[in-house]
Amino acid sequence: MNQPHIRHPRDPRQSVCGIPAADVRRWETEHPPRIDYTCEDCYTQLPEAARPDDATHPIGDATLIDTLRQIVANGQHAKINGVIVDLWSASVTVLIWDNIRDDKRQRLLTLPSHELILRCVTIYTRLNAKADEQ
Repeated sequence: MNQPHIRHPRDPRQSVCGIPAADVRRWETEHPPRIDYTCEDCYTQLPEAARPDDATHPIGDATLIDTLRQIVANGQHAKINGVIVDLWSASVTVLIWDNIRDDKRQRLLTLPSHELILRCVTIYTRLNAKADEQ
């Protein structure tokens, strides 16, 4: 019996799907827990998932970056196009956005908002991994 959606014993989201702790064979022990071990069903049952979007941005809308800047300025997460964006992801996206060429920005704008954010987080992670190696 494999429960890939169980993330961490102290993560409040792990109990959303209702699996008793006694039935879990293995707990994730990394701090912070890895993101790729949570199923979509768990996230859709969270109270945060039911709240309305704070902003909606169609593909190619550059005002998404303004919304991300607002998240950073407020120090709060927000729900954009049905996806909850945390403060760290917003700040990393803005940081990468401010430091790339305009042609790369236009290329990123062809992606949905959550993909644009994930791509910027990936770029940031790779850059930090290279800096740590040196």
